[in-house]
Amino acid sequence: MARRTARPASGGSAWQWSRTAETRRTLLTAAREVFGEQGFAEASVAAVVKRAGSSVGSLYHHFGGKSELFLALWEDHQTTHERSAASAVAKARESGVHTPLGLFTVGARAFLDCSWQRRDLVRLFMDGDGPPGFELVRRTRNREWIRQNAVLLGIGTDSVDRLTAAALTAVMGEAGREIAMCATRRQADEITEAALVLIQRLDPASPGPAQDGDTP
Repeated sequence: MARRTARPASGGSAWQWSRTAETRRTLLTAAREVFGEQGFAEASVAAVVKRAGSSVGSLYHHFGGKSELFLALWEDHQTTHERSAASAVAKARESGVHTPLGLFTVGARAFLDCSWQRRDLVRLFMDGDGPPGFELVRRTRNREWIRQNAVLLGIGTDSVDRLTAAALTAVMGEAGREIAMCATRRQADEITEAALVLIQRLDPASPGPAQDGDTP
């Protein structure tokens, strides 16, 4: 019988990391399905691990519990949205788009397309059925999103600038929620186009309303 050679340490580490990532992804996929069907409050760890073909011990090892699993699913969802928008903006820059609003619009379109593709998760997270502290986490992340949008738009930090960035971000967020409730892709596309029109109207680089005494 031939003697089996030992697996190199580096290869073993890579294999172990791959298995760990695969297990986490399988549990997140199962959580997406179970939370989507039952909501956070009604869903159980047992239902998630059964759907994943895993074990309770494995879920607690990788996530710590049901609340942490929900938050990990939300974080994964947010990261996917951000990467989609960032990738679209980077490609637009390479193709010659350089105006702040042009780049913002490209990112917004990618964000809204992702909202349709992941509409089950958008509906889950907008329902308000989450673990204690989830609303605070969501508000904190939204403030960071507004800050990032302000940087992309190249606007300042005074009160009017903050209002503008918040308004544009709100248009994207509300459009994403409306898209998640659509029955067809055609309806989702109509909302996307309407949202982009609103974004154009809120262009921070456009002239403000005429003041008394201004030349019409």
